[in-house]
Amino acid sequence: MPVIQVEQGAVRLDVWLWAARFFKTRSVAKQAVETGKVEMAGQRPKCSRAIRVGERMRVSRGDEVFEIEVRGLSDQRGPAAAAQTLYLESEDSRLRRAELRARQLAERNGYQAPEHRPDKRARRLIRALGDIDAL
Repeated sequence: MPVIQVEQGAVRLDVWLWAARFFKTRSVAKQAVETGKVEMAGQRPKCSRAIRVGERMRVSRGDEVFEIEVRGLSDQRGPAAAAQTLYLESEDSRLRRAELRARQLAERNGYQAPEHRPDKRARRLIRALGDIDAL
């Protein structure tokens, strides 16, 4: 199912972010725009702002920060491969995200999951860690 390109030349920002698969639902995309997770030209846009091909934006999603340029417009969500054609991520942004991912993997490297579920006593101790007075 290919992504349908819009002919009129402008799409709402929250709809485009949803169609480009930056956010799972349109309401989450709208909330991200309203809370300042999306910047266009150094400013916080409104979610109803019309975006056009060639505009640049910065999208923060969790720890990841994407610096992208709009390459295509769509108001329908399609497959991930088609959604990736709607934008071009800068090389700096891609490298920073790769470094962050590598650092997170290195921090998690020494962790070993327990072999079995904690028993009743261990669960009580785990719960008590949150409340020092419970010990």
